[in-house]
Amino acid sequence: MATAIAKKTRKKNTDFRKAILPYLYLLPAFAVMAVIVFYPLIYQLIVSFTDFQTKDLRFGLASPELNFIGFQNYVDILTGSLPVQNFDFLRVLVFNFWWALTNVLLHVPAGVVIAVLLNTQGLWFKKIYRAIFILPVVVPPIVVATVWRNIFDENYGAMNQFLTAAAQFLGSADPVRIRWLTDFTPPIEWLLPTGALTLAYYAMMVANFWLGWPFMTVVATGALQSIPSDLYEAASIDGATGSQQFWRITVPLIRPAMIPAAVYGFTLSFNLFAFVFFMTGGGPARSTEIMVTFAYDLVRNLRLFGAAAAFSVFIFIVALIVFLITNRITRATESYTEA
Repeated sequence: MATAIAKKTRKKNTDFRKAILPYLYLLPAFAVMAVIVFYPLIYQLIVSFTDFQTKDLRFGLASPELNFIGFQNYVDILTGSLPVQNFDFLRVLVFNFWWALTNVLLHVPAGVVIAVLLNTQGLWFKKIYRAIFILPVVVPPIVVATVWRNIFDENYGAMNQFLTAAAQFLGSADPVRIRWLTDFTPPIEWLLPTGALTLAYYAMMVANFWLGWPFMTVVATGALQSIPSDLYEAASIDGATGSQQFWRITVPLIRPAMIPAAVYGFTLSFNLFAFVFFMTGGGPARSTEIMVTFAYDLVRNLRLFGAAAAFSVFIFIVALIVFLITNRITRATESYTEA
């Protein structure tokens, strides 16, 4: 009897050690995350309910001049009551969504098409092409933004010089002086209900397209390499055309890889701070402002730390909702067994 009880006790202890062991391994990671992630998030959440400004930096939350104002920062943001010119929360939010969505709608198809073309059998210098198109991925966005800002310069930019050369070739003697990044007159008035898109938006789209499609091509290339060539051979024997093979074989089989990449691309474009800030600075007249650049502007120019913290909470909520919706629709985080 005593032996059976002892065996049962040892078994319980063993089961407990097995159950607790994974958490002990994760404990160092949790400790690091608590210091560099969770503590700043909680601190920021508390700050968002205060009027935290420069005067409170020395003592932080213990500052004697700090006032807790409840949800006032959140109300001011939603109602546009912040002391900021040309600010409309709905307009910034809609533009942010449109900016991220249009980038993904361009990057993903372009990446897939280029990957398919480079995956053609018998193509010369295939590895060289793949090495070249990966270059934009390794270039920091701040460098890309600065270079393209110079390209779209009104007086000396390469874009206007190219258009001038093209116009002269067609017989025009006048130089082209398009104010890509400063002209507030929109080329299309009706595109967004909350505000027209200026030329700066289209210039940003061109620059970010150069920055974004190589990543999608890398993902698509990896997915294409996993498709057995027997499927294409069998389809050819059955008389399937190239377009039929693409839509019936290639697209369904690379979908599990491209959908998470598209979700990642949307999230990345949604919070692409460095690129937007250093290319347009949110101008002209805040027409290309996204949520993260506006939150930064609240701190840098106005020193409204409490309002900026509340704005960051809005960014987190919006990003979380977008992730949950896209994950639900695309099932991007499900395994093959779950699907």
